[in-house]
Amino acid sequence: MALRGPESSGPSSRGPLEEAGAAAEEREAPAEAEAAAAAAAPLDDEEDDGRGLLRWDGFSAWLHCVCVVGFDLELGQAVEVIYPQHSKLTDKEKTNICYLSFPDSNSGCLGDTQFCFRFRQSSGRRVSLHCFLDQFDKDLPVYLKKDPAYFYGYVYFRQVRDKTLKRGYFQKSLVLISKLPYIHFFHTVLKQIAPEYFEKSKPYLEAACNDVDRWPAPVPGKTLYLPIMGVVMKVRIPTCHDKPGTTQIVQADTHISVVLSTVHEVDLFRCFFPVFFHSQMLWELVLLGEPLVVMAPSPSESSETVLALVNCISPLKYFSDFRPYFTIHDSEFKEYTTRTQAPPSVILGVTNPFFAKTLQHWPHIIRIGDLKPAGEIPKQVKVKKLKNLKTLDSKPGVYTSYKPYLNRDEEIIKQLQKGVQQKRPSEAQSVILRRYFLELTQSFIIPLERYVASLMPLQKSISPWKSPPQLRQFLPEEFMKTLEKTGPQLTSRIKGDWIGLYRHFLKSPNFDGWFKTRRKEMTQKLEALHLEALCKEDLLLWTQKHTEVETVDLVLKLKSKLLQADREHLPVKPETMEKLRGHIDAIILALPEDLQSILLRTSMT
Repeated sequence: MALRGPESSGPSSRGPLEEAGAAAEEREAPAEAEAAAAAAAPLDDEEDDGRGLLRWDGFSAWLHCVCVVGFDLELGQAVEVIYPQHSKLTDKEKTNICYLSFPDSNSGCLGDTQFCFRFRQSSGRRVSLHCFLDQFDKDLPVYLKKDPAYFYGYVYFRQVRDKTLKRGYFQKSLVLISKLPYIHFFHTVLKQIAPEYFEKSKPYLEAACNDVDRWPAPVPGKTLYLPIMGVVMKVRIPTCHDKPGTTQIVQADTHISVVLSTVHEVDLFRCFFPVFFHSQMLWELVLLGEPLVVMAPSPSESSETVLALVNCISPLKYFSDFRPYFTIHDSEFKEYTTRTQAPPSVILGVTNPFFAKTLQHWPHIIRIGDLKPAGEIPKQVKVKKLKNLKTLDSKPGVYTSYKPYLNRDEEIIKQLQKGVQQKRPSEAQSVILRRYFLELTQSFIIPLERYVASLMPLQKSISPWKSPPQLRQFLPEEFMKTLEKTGPQLTSRIKGDWIGLYRHFLKSPNFDGWFKTRRKEMTQKLEALHLEALCKEDLLLWTQKHTEVETVDLVLKLKSKLLQADREHLPVKPETMEKLRGHIDAIILALPEDLQSILLRTSMT
């Protein structure tokens, strides 16, 4: 089936973004930056680059591939280029990329437009990420960890009039496909390379990809210098050890072209501005994993708003699916729009008027207009009934019958209104709104964290000669009883039905994902404490009192535990691991030679 391209004109908008970064490591900046800027010549495909990496390993740490999507009068949208050429994409993935890389024809995006999309990875695909990158993922905040089931697509779309073409328009998208949710970072990369690519074509793209292949790995917490086509970008990826809400400034250097204060954040206030009277209600809907549709005039507005919604419950991770830009051609279209079952827990960003009818059975719909810089206070938009949403031309607002559990915080509304009156910059307004959401989320989650911590067995109950004890079961009613004395009222001024909000949350995908993550972390902590308890024992003395069979069994179990600690990145001190290896070596050397050779062979396999 042929695809339609954009037809009419209309401006796109891309707002400034905000802060995160690090002031540490500044002293080493000049030397690192100069080394980064002097990117080496391209390598042969199997050649080692001096860092112990093969050709394209460095590229794969950041990107899966780069695609160029053009418009063909006969075929419609088509992938013209995939680079590097060995990159694997299934036919289904290519089709998704084709349709998601162009705005709907009604969007009327003339000129240059940037947006992002997210799509499901085909099942059965072999994971292409390298094991050595997994260690970086464990140091990321939970909301920035890679989701193995999804790809992100970062788009730079250009549509300009061209009388030499039959259609009368030049229409092309440069698309970065990645597992990393670093929205601001990749949009900045595209701003650096896409305009020149459209002028210089394939050799320029190859040179840019060679630059990316020379980048250092995306290590959280480290100041990175990333050269790309003659400029050097300076970034810092957040870590799970950063205090939420704190700002670590990435300082500018005279020899650095681009300094990014954040890799992932969007302009929160600009996105919430059309409906900011209802910010707190939208926070509740996202927290509870309710089905949400954002109807917007263009992919830029839809993708930024969906990402702002997902971001508003940070540092909690949004565990359900979300699609910053979703089209009627998406491979999950039928799954997500069927009326035979309740709408799924997902946030969709759409621009096609067809969705106003297709998704009118969804319980919560946000309709936004053009995201313009906040120059005047928006009128307070009442929450509208869903039956009033006839078409995508309906007035901006929130269409839902949802009744919030919490009373609206008038203080934040007044603070933001005052900022608009005083022409406070959008970045500053976003800082205020982000801090408000952070404090609200923390007030909500602290009682849960406190209760879950009480499920941990006492350290004195951990015996080196028994399996680690199990966590106590999470009992909802037991948790509810703790709220009377240690509930959110200790940290939040907001009144309302907090108990009802918690009961609803405990049934949501976000609670399920959060609790599974915490349970895994605590189980790993118990395993680490068990290893430490083993280290404190005189294991050699123990073997002297037991049979050879029992001793061999102990060695095999200890080796298994060491492998588990490495594989699962258990929070074990390096000295504990070394001491345990020393214990194993000492035990093996005390055994007969025939057993020694067998056990040493097993340690090498």
